[in-house]
Amino acid sequence: MKVRSLFFFRLGNALRLARREIRGGLSGFYIFLACIALGTGAIAAVNSVSRAITSSIATQGQSILAGDVRFELRNREASPDELAYLDNLGTVAVSTGLRSMARLADGSQQTLAEVKAVDGAYPLYGKLESDPAMPLPQLLARQGEAYGAVVAPLLLERLGIKRGDEVLLGNVRLKISATLVTEPDALSDGFGFAPRLLISREALATSGLIQNGSLVEHAYKIRLNDTARRSGITEEANREFPSAGWSIRTSDRAAPSLTENVNRFSQFLTLVGLTALIVGGVGVANAVRAFLDSKRTTIAALKCLGAPASVVTLTYLFQIAFIAIIGIAIGLALGAVTPLVAMRFLEGVLPVPDELAIYPGALFMAALFGLLTTLAFAILPLGQAREVPATALFREQGFEANRLPSWPYLAATGLLLALLASMAIYSAEQRYIASVFLGAVAFAFIVLRLVAWGIRAVAKRSPRVHSAALRLAIGNIHRPGALTPSVVLSLGLGLTLLVTLTLIDGNLRRELTGSLPERAPNFFFVDIQGADRDGFKALVQKEAPEGTLTEVPMLRGRILALNGQDVTKMEVPAAGRWVLRGDRGITYAQTMPDNAKLTEGTWWSGDYSGEPLVSFAAEEAGELGLKIGDSVTVNVLGRNITAKIANLRDVQWESLSLNFVMVFSPNTFRGAPHSWLATLADPSATAAQEGEILRKVTASYPTITTVRVKDALDLVNSLVEQLATAIRAAAAVALIASVLVLAGALAAGNRARTHDAVILKTLGGTRAMLIRAFSYEYMMLGLATAVFALLAGGVSAWFVVARIMKLPSSFLPDVAIATILIALVMTVGIGLIGTWRILGQKAAPVLRQTGE
Repeated sequence: MKVRSLFFFRLGNALRLARREIRGGLSGFYIFLACIALGTGAIAAVNSVSRAITSSIATQGQSILAGDVRFELRNREASPDELAYLDNLGTVAVSTGLRSMARLADGSQQTLAEVKAVDGAYPLYGKLESDPAMPLPQLLARQGEAYGAVVAPLLLERLGIKRGDEVLLGNVRLKISATLVTEPDALSDGFGFAPRLLISREALATSGLIQNGSLVEHAYKIRLNDTARRSGITEEANREFPSAGWSIRTSDRAAPSLTENVNRFSQFLTLVGLTALIVGGVGVANAVRAFLDSKRTTIAALKCLGAPASVVTLTYLFQIAFIAIIGIAIGLALGAVTPLVAMRFLEGVLPVPDELAIYPGALFMAALFGLLTTLAFAILPLGQAREVPATALFREQGFEANRLPSWPYLAATGLLLALLASMAIYSAEQRYIASVFLGAVAFAFIVLRLVAWGIRAVAKRSPRVHSAALRLAIGNIHRPGALTPSVVLSLGLGLTLLVTLTLIDGNLRRELTGSLPERAPNFFFVDIQGADRDGFKALVQKEAPEGTLTEVPMLRGRILALNGQDVTKMEVPAAGRWVLRGDRGITYAQTMPDNAKLTEGTWWSGDYSGEPLVSFAAEEAGELGLKIGDSVTVNVLGRNITAKIANLRDVQWESLSLNFVMVFSPNTFRGAPHSWLATLADPSATAAQEGEILRKVTASYPTITTVRVKDALDLVNSLVEQLATAIRAAAAVALIASVLVLAGALAAGNRARTHDAVILKTLGGTRAMLIRAFSYEYMMLGLATAVFALLAGGVSAWFVVARIMKLPSSFLPDVAIATILIALVMTVGIGLIGTWRILGQKAAPVLRQTGE
């Protein structure tokens, strides 16, 4: 009881002292506040925007899906029995999607279009908006010899036409009756490489585009009579029709791929924000140390008056916590407002909430990150202050940064850092990546401390130079209490992250706009029917005699089971999920493809006629846990086929050649209807020649879909540009945190610098000499840090590009030059800005204070 009373007595005294001291204002803590507010705000903003989008996808699921449930079949329509089952569930709206070429009647222009044919019930939910606004059946109705069509404005732009003009699609004539403003189920239909062309199912039937083996998607969207059936509809439908091979999606998961991508990207940005917060933690430690150094007389007085060390420590811990709460509150306010700003830019691109909402979970997580970071980095300076005796404080000795506090403070710091890491990993969708990221940050901290120690060691052992300014600069780097560790640590983390992200961005751009187009084919030709194959080959060889035409049979199939286990009930690593999501392009081959390399197993003989065999991509097989002899069950055209894995192949996806995850033995699909897929590679072809090939093929074979690779790469490049903007913004947050910490570190050392500068001026040193000395010091620190950032960032970027993205990685010299310049500008510029005021100090007051 007595111990408890003593504890509360000391706690009350500490609170009372902290409240009195905090009345003096926040002087010296502005960088502290900025660091915490920036990191907390970044995390709160990213997670608030992410939750706004994902919650909108969930709440607007019916409109996004245009139904309560969606059944999708590839390359075939529902059988009478399947259709009867769907009709029994509720109101059905049927749509068919495919890619094909829209062209002018005179053959002068053509472009790829994402064709969507709908019936009169579409859409069941949501609203399709067009210009002019008219009922959809009226817009798509037949008008004489032509059918109505609603198109995306981009299609009109590419063909150089206007509303009221006519285009050809396959064998049907279409009249543009309106332009598309909003398509309710665009997100659930998936990403499209081409502008939308909306027509009726009657027009599609007339076009002749639907043939055996054509790559089409038939979607059956249903407004359920009983919405309570939605939760169990997938299991029920698969139980009734086990061989249907359909993909089923309900409105509570209207756009799973989009939700997953939003979560992944927000996780990445959260980790970057956490890095900024950890970098800011260094600023917290510097600010706390400088604050306690300025309070050494007060601390000495408290100790001499009998205040226990615990009371002194608690007094300043309460003050630090109070200031941290202010910084966290500022960050949370920024994070809460960010969705309001972001929604204005995202509206029309992603689902956004109808009204501004606060996301307490996102804000709480950001606040917890901010508080844990503050405490983790503030405890060590508090522990160091506790260990310094009152007599040393009165002698103006200050705090010795290299002296470690007692073990309870070290243990508390370790526990808080472990909690911080655990929270980051637990909240991440891909915990392995989060663990690697945090491990890399921790490793960078250790290495940067070693770098700082190495710089000081080299400076200490450097030969004596004749220049007084350079000699002073070298001495400043290795003297006791030097700024070297703080500057290297704060600037090193920010620059390393900046170099990593910039190199990843640069390598992606180089691959997309440089080497990839050189290796990639000029064209992909899809839906080549067997009857058109010979004529098509003759036409292409005539138009591109120097080109190489490669053909493979093409089918679509969806993996249902691995080794007899339902894939929907398997825990699959994130890297391999794409193989199991939806339908995959598959083929068969008698001999091993030229662009393949076996890594395990053997290829089947030319006359093989035994059980179905499949060659699986080696990397994807590893991600799915498959090996030679395992079985894969695939649904193709409504038939389940189980094949044994005979071999594994190395697939270079970045080549854009004809590659498949699965290549089957020819006997597997003997007699099955299918189309052909072809590529044309002609490096010498000019843009005019490519245009002529596109025009001739489209005019002669209107049902063949022609994709020019350059157009697809341009679209992908624009998407990468948008992602790069977000990544650069994230890197900028970390760099700003580094600038703040750097400024804080230099400000924390201003007191010692003031004494040094005054004494040197008294001994005859000029302001110009001192400016040169400080410039040399900051320049050497900046160069050393830039070299580390280039090495560490280069290795990190290589790992991401080469090991994770499986793309060629190279070091970019322009990034190196920019990094060095940024480092020099930051260290020299910020250092001299802070030093200029020091050099103007009058000598007498400083010397008088020192003498006292």
